[in-house]
Parts: sequence; structure tokens; C-alpha cells
Amino acid sequence: MILVDESGLLMAPLVRRTWSPRGETPVLLQKGKHREKVSVAAALCLSPRRERWRLIFQTLANAYFDNRRTADFLRGVLRKVPGRLVVLWDGGTMHKGDPIRELLERFPTRLNLERLPPYAPMLNPVEPIWSWLKYGRLCNFAPRDARALNDAVVAELAPLCRDQISLRNFWHASDLPLPRALLL
Repeated sequence: MILVDESGLLMAPLVRRTWSPRGETPVLLQKGKHREKVSVAAALCLSPRRERWRLIFQTLANAYFDNRRTADFLRGVLRKVPGRLVVLWDGGTMHKGDPIRELLERFPTRLNLERLPPYAPMLNPVEPIWSWLKYGRLCNFAPRDARALNDAVVAELAPLCRDQISLRNFWHASDLPLPRALLL
């Protein structure tokens, strides 16, 4: 089972409390009047026997995940994860259209796409990853440009890919129950 979601990060920092001395408000310098951003797609994978978690992600600086880029991301997931895949995702426009249909036609025996109910982000374990990244790890971060923001996102997500405890906890932070183990 694989859960997929996309998110975006803007250049303006998400301002949170800091450890600065009382009365000395920190100054966060940021670039103004720009449209630079980083888009991220992530797939949280659970092995059929529920023994291993895996996070696969891709970033795009100054771009967004449309249905063509989402299909490309899924192709990459298919290359990295063996066997039949059941992908759960929301009903976003990037999950519909010709590139997605073509992908299903190309991999009919390996790929099954299922939609989560509408307006149910609490059922997708990737959503807590975005909260952890934006409101925890990168809060108060004011990058100089989209490349620096992209580098920071990759620097935070890359170690997470190997952290089995955190990946399991992100699943448990969602309202989605663990599926029963599949016998192979």
C-alpha cells in the first residue's frame, strides 16, 4: 500500500516562537515580491507484511505537480518498489487526466489507484509529514532563493526516509488504520 500526496512551500517563513531573549524580536529577512516556491510529492509505502516503511519523495523548484509530473513521479515509484502497488490519494486535479490514464494502461497488472474520501486529509499519513516539515523543521527559515529552500527540504526529508520509527509514527498520526498483513 502506498499513500501519495503533494504540497508546496513558499519563500516566506512560517513564523513560530523562538528561543530569542525576551524583548529581542528576531528579524527574518526575506525576499519580497516574488513567486518562487518548491513543490514536493511524497509516497509513504508500507510493505505487504507491514514490516517495513519507505518514503519516496521528489521536489520541484519553481514548478508544481500537474498530472504529467505526478505520472512521472508514480513511474519513479514503480521503478523503486517491486510488485503490485495499491496507491491511495486524494481527488486532486493532478491525479486525473490523460497522463494518469496512460500510466494505468501501461501498468495494468502492477498499479491500482484508489481515491481517499473527499475532504479527508486526516486519512492520509503523508499530511503529518508536511506539518512536521513546514511547522516544525523549517519554521522561521527564510531562504535566499528557491534553490536554498529546495536544498533545505531535501536535507530534512532524506534522513526521514531511513527513520522507521518516525515513518510509523506519521502513519499513526493519521486516522487511517493499519491494514492487516498480507500473506504472500
